[in-house]
Amino acid sequence: MPLLQKLLNKLNGLHYGQEYLCLALEKMQQPLYAYFINRNREVIRDITSTHLFVGYKPVILALTETGTTLLQQSTPINIAFTMQSFDEGATIKTSSIIAILSLQKIKAFSVGDRFFYYYEGISGKHTFLNRLHTSAFLLNNRLYNKKKGNIYLDANLYRQVQIAYSIPRKISVITTGASGLYNVFPTDLHGQAGDYYIISLRTGGKACEQVMQAEKIVLSDMDVSASTQVYALGKNHMQPLKEKNAFTLLSNKQSLLFGLPLPLRLIRYKELVLQSHMQHGIHTLFFFKIVYQETISQSEETLSHIHNVYATWRFKHNIPTEYIPR
Repeated sequence: MPLLQKLLNKLNGLHYGQEYLCLALEKMQQPLYAYFINRNREVIRDITSTHLFVGYKPVILALTETGTTLLQQSTPINIAFTMQSFDEGATIKTSSIIAILSLQKIKAFSVGDRFFYYYEGISGKHTFLNRLHTSAFLLNNRLYNKKKGNIYLDANLYRQVQIAYSIPRKISVITTGASGLYNVFPTDLHGQAGDYYIISLRTGGKACEQVMQAEKIVLSDMDVSASTQVYALGKNHMQPLKEKNAFTLLSNKQSLLFGLPLPLRLIRYKELVLQSHMQHGIHTLFFFKIVYQETISQSEETLSHIHNVYATWRFKHNIPTEYIPR
């Protein structure tokens, strides 16, 4: 490692060595709230648990509503992240906003009485690190992350990504395939909206092609005890379909409707049928219908992760957090 890079790593202020830290979703204390606000910082809606993070280049959030038209405006929207909870209509002081994302609408569609909106990030600001640490972090990124095979995020985009990962994101496992050949890979760019489910995969990857061809998948929420094995599945995004015995995480149990093998240490699973898809940035956004779902375990330790800059902020503010080694 170059001497300058070592120096920048010491100056970036990060408390943890890994960029993403795993934790149990249900056990995270004092999480952030996310609010859709207007230009006067008045709370329009609490979207903490209802927004879906489905893209990082660019940052893409999916929002949904039924029977209302709050999001049908074409102007950019702002999402404020705070430690304190606020009621609808309350004004949030600037000093209470830890991070803010500005986004613009890229697509709107409806299914029945439910409206769906995709928003792309424009800019992001946060106070997770001070100016010196932020400068060192971003200089290291600009000098050493522009390399072949790496997805480079410029300073503005990197801040947006860090903000998006200040809300814990579930790392679930997708199983797809047919006729005795399968693939199993993780995703943290996904989420449920009513009876539907949105998942983002890297355009051009084998996993993306396999989902496109199969048009049906099983998505499993995993227990934190499987963190090491789930992270190791990341390489499978670029792997062909294989026989079941090639995947040590797959069990002998099958999903009810599709008969796809289920992973070990899953908590719950959903069977999804593809309805439509679209490409934006490096992502293909898949829109699924949920046709079956089942809870297998009563565990309340769903595998998720957050970004190091936010984890560092929590550490500096003495907020107890139990991270899972991987």
